[in-house]
Amino acid sequence: MSGMLSFDEEGARRLETTYTTPDVAGQRREVRRILALRPGEHVVDIGAGPGLLAVELAAEVGPDGRVHAVEPSPSMRALATDRPRPPRSAPVEVTDGSANALPLPAASVDAGVCTQVLEYVADVPGALAEARRVLRPGGQLLVLDTDWDSIVWHSRDPARTARILAAWDQHLVDPHLPRTLAPALRAAGFTDVRTEVLPLLDVGYDPNTYSAHNAETIAEYLHGRSGTDADDVRAWFADVTSMGGAAFFSLNRYAFLATAA
Repeated sequence: MSGMLSFDEEGARRLETTYTTPDVAGQRREVRRILALRPGEHVVDIGAGPGLLAVELAAEVGPDGRVHAVEPSPSMRALATDRPRPPRSAPVEVTDGSANALPLPAASVDAGVCTQVLEYVADVPGALAEARRVLRPGGQLLVLDTDWDSIVWHSRDPARTARILAAWDQHLVDPHLPRTLAPALRAAGFTDVRTEVLPLLDVGYDPNTYSAHNAETIAEYLHGRSGTDADDVRAWFADVTSMGGAAFFSLNRYAFLATAA
């Protein structure tokens, strides 16, 4: 792995903008549908980022519930802390922590959610064991991650796009994590593992989409990075952002819902 994404204040704001696009907002709706929280439940959002999902979970569990938003990035925690909550929502407690070190007592939450986090984590078995530790018996964990081999990104130069995406894979610990998540969950003490695919689909270029924002993130990440050609990156970015009505992007994310034994 050549380097992880880092989130200073500007990077955190950029990710927040990506997460407010209609396609990512739709993904959060699907996550909430699958998790099916009940009023009064206590929930942990592991790797809460800018807190968009956390405040939506707070509205679902209501004033008698509680949401713990655990996030290691100070810039992300600042955004999550300042995020307004709808009326009659649960309190949202934003705290420092990571997937492998949750600042919560054992058996203290009814549900956990971890979206687009574990593919960045070196010790996935340890992170799943930590999630199991904080869940009450019978509690549920929803994990969502991407298999980046599922990406379909139309361009005028497919070979160049393949080079760019291969280099982009280096920002992850495991770009194919969903393939091994079901057995990893069972090994960590979870049962009844159920899976759904949640595709992101953008047809026609629109700057307010996940793919448009992600193109910018990829180009910035690869700029000046060893093993990539700056002209190649600039040409790729200009290409995929100028496709107009011919633009096509699809990416599969996989949701795993499991029960703590």
